[in-house]
Amino acid sequence: MEQKHHYTGLTDAEVLESRRKNGANVLTPPEKDPLWKQFLEKFGDPLIIILMIAGALSIGISCYEFFGLGQDAAVFFEPVGIFVAILLATGLAFYFELQADKEFTILNQVNDDEPVEVIRNGNSTQISRKDIVVGDIVILNTGEEIPADSELLEATSLHMDESTLTGEPMCSKSVDEQDFDKAATYPTNQVMKGTKVMEGHGICRVLAVGDKTEQGKVFEAVQIDDSVKTPLNEQLDGLSEWITKVSYGFAALIIVGRIIMYFVTNGTDCFGSMEQVAPFIAYVLQTLMIAVTLVVVAVPEGLPMAVTLSLAYSMRRMIKTNNLVRKMHACETMGATTIICTDKTGTLTQNLMSVDEMKMYGDTSKEIIDEGIAVNSTASIDFSDKSKPQILGNPTEGALLLCLNNKGVDYRSIRENVKTVAEVPFSTERKYMATFVESVALKGKKVLYVKGAPEIVFGLCKETSVSKEDVEKQLTEYQDRAMRTLGFAYQILNDGDKAIVDNKIVADKLCFIGVAAIADPVRLDVPSAVKECADAGISVKIVTGDTPGTAKEIARQIGLWNDEKDTERSIITGPEFAALSDEELQKRILDLKIISRARPMDKKRLVETLQKMNQVVAVTGDGTNDAPALRAAHVGLSMGDGTSVAKEASDITIIDNSFSSIGKAVMWGRSLYQNIQRFLLFQLTVNVTACFLVLCGAFMGTESPLTVTQMLWINLIMDTFAAMALASLPPSEGVMKDKPRDRNAFILNKPMLREIIGVGGFFFLMLLGMLYIFQHAEVNQLTDLLHLQLGAKGHVSTYELTLLFTIFVMTHFFYLFNARAFETGRSALHFKGCKGLLIIVTIILVGQIAMVELPGLQQFFNVEGLKPIDWIIIIISSSFVLWVREIWHLLTKK
Repeated sequence: MEQKHHYTGLTDAEVLESRRKNGANVLTPPEKDPLWKQFLEKFGDPLIIILMIAGALSIGISCYEFFGLGQDAAVFFEPVGIFVAILLATGLAFYFELQADKEFTILNQVNDDEPVEVIRNGNSTQISRKDIVVGDIVILNTGEEIPADSELLEATSLHMDESTLTGEPMCSKSVDEQDFDKAATYPTNQVMKGTKVMEGHGICRVLAVGDKTEQGKVFEAVQIDDSVKTPLNEQLDGLSEWITKVSYGFAALIIVGRIIMYFVTNGTDCFGSMEQVAPFIAYVLQTLMIAVTLVVVAVPEGLPMAVTLSLAYSMRRMIKTNNLVRKMHACETMGATTIICTDKTGTLTQNLMSVDEMKMYGDTSKEIIDEGIAVNSTASIDFSDKSKPQILGNPTEGALLLCLNNKGVDYRSIRENVKTVAEVPFSTERKYMATFVESVALKGKKVLYVKGAPEIVFGLCKETSVSKEDVEKQLTEYQDRAMRTLGFAYQILNDGDKAIVDNKIVADKLCFIGVAAIADPVRLDVPSAVKECADAGISVKIVTGDTPGTAKEIARQIGLWNDEKDTERSIITGPEFAALSDEELQKRILDLKIISRARPMDKKRLVETLQKMNQVVAVTGDGTNDAPALRAAHVGLSMGDGTSVAKEASDITIIDNSFSSIGKAVMWGRSLYQNIQRFLLFQLTVNVTACFLVLCGAFMGTESPLTVTQMLWINLIMDTFAAMALASLPPSEGVMKDKPRDRNAFILNKPMLREIIGVGGFFFLMLLGMLYIFQHAEVNQLTDLLHLQLGAKGHVSTYELTLLFTIFVMTHFFYLFNARAFETGRSALHFKGCKGLLIIVTIILVGQIAMVELPGLQQFFNVEGLKPIDWIIIIISSSFVLWVREIWHLLTKK
């Protein structure tokens, strides 16, 4: 027999003293490598190694030109430029990795901020897990994670999952010495930090916190799990491999072409002496350097950074829309979601439970009813704010306690004065809970109180003062108003009578007292959010433990159910669902909109069947019973006030529990995918232009149209800066008007391929034509093209190569705006929320002007300062890339 105790907990002063003496309830993360060591690791990247090889080749050539040919020290500018580019590339990669790491550290802090119910200053309240101190009195309920190593003060049918420490998925806990297991890893009357309550409830006192807990002693910092291979990861890996192979082919052709042109230019008798061999060796080294640099330019090493930046940016911004991303791949997968299986309470409804009406039958005394509500409950109320008491625990049970409080009944004094003999905790399988007590209301008599689903509780009763038909009629009326209903029963037992055996009610004379109707209004934003999902081609299915009537009424209120169009084929109960064969279920599953009276495995089976039919499924849930479905889904969405078990099984936590936040997660997921597509569009367009230009230049003459350092600057624009600009673009609401993308479709769609080939081909032909002109005419400024006279093939001057390089950069500079607006249906000049893009394009423009005009940089990039008229012509003519797109956009939009 167990008597409820009155616990006062720690005072505020005692909390501060305990924290000072015993420390905070946080685990100290392991030391990371120092920043300098993390930076040096960047030089292990294969492409950086290739660049360093190119730099070494460049040093060799420069030494030959300086010492062998007697040229001035300016020949060393190119190798210096290469190593500056290497430092810039590694430095930026290092910086962005640190930034991404900062974004992701929030995932490791989430657990510390989860609320825990404790007793302090004689009042039940909630605090963050990290604020727990030694000596705190903690209230434990099913589904919760133990915040710190503790000693049990009370335990009712308490079973723990200790697998995180011992590998034991289920072990029993008790405060009764007769139940102690001397062979157990941890004492039977203790619960350890990080373990979970799988069944039952209890109260414990904290013994150790933070690093001093058992978990702290074996702690290994939880790192971000980026090992999950999503279809996007696999596609990008395959694409990168294909681009790398193609770039190797281009590099080989460039080497062959330049060597052939060397012999065409110098003849075959160029090896007569060492003085003739040395220039050829230097030329070959230069050729190899150009080839490996082109590989560096072509290989999309910025792609992983673009994905990481997009994920990091999305994760940070999604928090502002109440989506806390727990697993990286969930961002992308949400964009491909085709079906959302949602629970009802707290997601579609406000989870602000209040007793609307209580219908009592017979002549049961008020004292019996009040005592039954007070003792047969695991909820409690935080009275810290007298004007607005807060429910702690199950909202439905809390609504009943608030109802008592509003009548002036103190549920706490009732609980503390009765003696509890036995309990049956609530479970989704039983759908009821029971408490067997020595009653105060009946002066020491033993009473069994039962509460749960009305039809279940009524079925347990032998004595009733109302017919089953009348009860069902009353329940239908409540359920048609979308009310949640609870039934109540009790039985007075004599000494020696058994009430509960093995967590089952064996009392056979239960008396049905009545029913309570509890209102939980629909969230105001849900109807529009459901419509948004429907417009986006996403089906919504309600999976709830509530009755068919309540579920259907909620579905009607949110616009999911239409009495004229929907039939009984669209709604099913849990038992009916379980009775369907796999074949029958597959034929019906896409038509289903509501599963009422659902059990945990019904939800999991629903998810798995939909996945077999090539649907991408997102699931919402807040309870321990939802964990199997959350884990099975492509994306599991736990609720902010859900259990730790549900959150750990999920990929995203919806902080405000609102369905509208799920729609925002879909929008972010789709926008994230589009941002990566835009980056690829821009990069591959530049690749096409650069690779073909350098390749054709190799067969047109010994001068490379782009030098190594120039190509590295292009690579910096294309990879690093473009990744930054396009990864940080805000989401577009327009994506919610599209249908879900095929999760297995190739990321390079037909419109992208057409644009890459078309625009890249146009840029290449334009620049190739310019190169041909520069080879066959002397151009001192671009206005010379107006009276052009082509002659014999000659040497291309540094000024002409500077013009070619600047035209290349500026055309792609303006094309960056086009890539950013690709398939958005919006103007490329729409800059709202694009502060990062504007900063980056400014850096590119200023950087290009500086390297061409500043004497200190000109030698690095083998360029000369351009005349003002040439800058004006290049900027205006290159901008046509943007204006042509804008005019086409306006015409097609109309």
